[in-house]
Amino acid sequence: MSTTSAIVLDRLIAWGVDRIFGLIGDGINPLLEALRQRQDRIRFIAVRHEEAAGFMACAHAKYTGKLGVCLATSGPGALHLPNSLYDAAFDRAPVLAITGMPVHDLLGTQYKQDVDTVALFREVAKFNVMLNGPRQAQTVVDLACRSALGTFSVAHLAIPRDIQELELEEDEPSKKSAHLSGTTIWMPRRETPAREQVEAAAKLLNEAERPMILAGRGALGAGDVLQQVAENLGAPIAKALLGRACIGDDSAYTTGNIGDLGTLPSKQAAEECDALLICGSNMPYLQYYPKPGQARAIQIDRDPQSMGLRHPVEIGLVGDVRMTLEALLPLLPRRSDRSFLTLCQQRVKDWNDTLDRVESERATPLKPQFVVAAVSRCLTNDAMISLDTGALTIFCGRHLRVKDTHSLAVSGTLASMGVGLPYALAAKLAYPDRLSVALAGDGGFTMTMGDLITAVKYKLAVKVVIFKNNSLAMDAWEQKEAGTPEFGAELHPIDFVRFAEACGVEGYRCTQPDEVEPALRRAFGSSGPSVVEMHIDAKEWPVKPQDVGQPAGSQE
Repeated sequence: MSTTSAIVLDRLIAWGVDRIFGLIGDGINPLLEALRQRQDRIRFIAVRHEEAAGFMACAHAKYTGKLGVCLATSGPGALHLPNSLYDAAFDRAPVLAITGMPVHDLLGTQYKQDVDTVALFREVAKFNVMLNGPRQAQTVVDLACRSALGTFSVAHLAIPRDIQELELEEDEPSKKSAHLSGTTIWMPRRETPAREQVEAAAKLLNEAERPMILAGRGALGAGDVLQQVAENLGAPIAKALLGRACIGDDSAYTTGNIGDLGTLPSKQAAEECDALLICGSNMPYLQYYPKPGQARAIQIDRDPQSMGLRHPVEIGLVGDVRMTLEALLPLLPRRSDRSFLTLCQQRVKDWNDTLDRVESERATPLKPQFVVAAVSRCLTNDAMISLDTGALTIFCGRHLRVKDTHSLAVSGTLASMGVGLPYALAAKLAYPDRLSVALAGDGGFTMTMGDLITAVKYKLAVKVVIFKNNSLAMDAWEQKEAGTPEFGAELHPIDFVRFAEACGVEGYRCTQPDEVEPALRRAFGSSGPSVVEMHIDAKEWPVKPQDVGQPAGSQE
């Protein structure tokens, strides 16, 4: 029978959705029954917390570029989703959230779990509709999918419980509905700017003496042409965290990350450049852009509303980064003056020498830089790296050696804690033959650690490296920077190895430098999920780029 639930699921299958992340509840039972009947075509991944389901849908979108879908019951189930949906919205990941509601004629009567989820998601979802029947579902599900994919945003469908089981034959059409139905036809937007705009951008870049490139998430998949542009311009490439894997850290053109978690060569390049080409980035650290009036700027972005959002731009090129760079490249003759790029390359060499020195400190408690460097050596070439939020994000931003064959996901603009494990689970589901590693602090991991059992349930060999310092170290450092005493940052210790073992997961504990790399290699090489607990020095502060490698007393 063609119920609303059946139509919703069949439309999602037609859109190529092959898994839905969620948690069951009576407010979505008809939807769950439709899922059960179609489990050979669309898989339900049952998690322990709806926030994890939302993070997994977001990560699925980030890692695959496809639509991520999550499902939550009415009331509290839906209320657990917004944090993860804001993560998707802020980082432009296409996600569809489906939530239950009480039966339609009890809405607004203070009935059990009577939460207006359409109002709840009004800010975070660009498409936000309550379904009123199966006829409407035939069209609206397609619109929701197309909206999320076409605008790189969140869509939301709220469905009252009785509407979920309403049959198409019982849903009387209005006089104006006629035979309206949807379609799954959708073409990814791959735009290029007008020729005269590209020519104007080329003229600006060719006239510059010290051009620089800032590459973000929009540059993923465009690394080869990005480096060709850098070669012709003699320009260094600084990378925003979300675009970290667009080119490898071993590229001759990159100065590494930029921002508070960036490198000193990237900071210096931004301070000295006279032209800035922003490629698919909304890097939020405003103080790391060129000073006002210092550099002429060009921005390439698929979203016209992003133009000039972080830094004033003279030319805004609306389009796909790769296609726009391909149109731009023939207009950029190879620059004979390589002095700015050569200077940046020497600075990178000096910077890497500093990192090597910092990473070699074999102290106890373990230095996070030492651990991150060891993780880099143990990663496979195809590794998928899921970063949680906190002090470790800064240490990984500098000390993790990322290759262009790696994939990396992080909660970039929202910077939510708790994403590491759910991201890694979604990555492993999408690419079961690749190594999936989550790097998390003890604060972030604790927020979603219940879903470690999800890895066991679905036999997902994710690897979780926990930076345990019994502290919210990033917040403690920010309090120190603000000149206030540390307060509320101390975390009561948890034995994560025993927790892992209680879940049926391999657990390793590292307190000494000699234990780190052997434990990582055993964990990464095992056939099941594993947790590696690293005992980290809580007083190793995540300092600014200019303070890396400096004695503590000399740091600004």
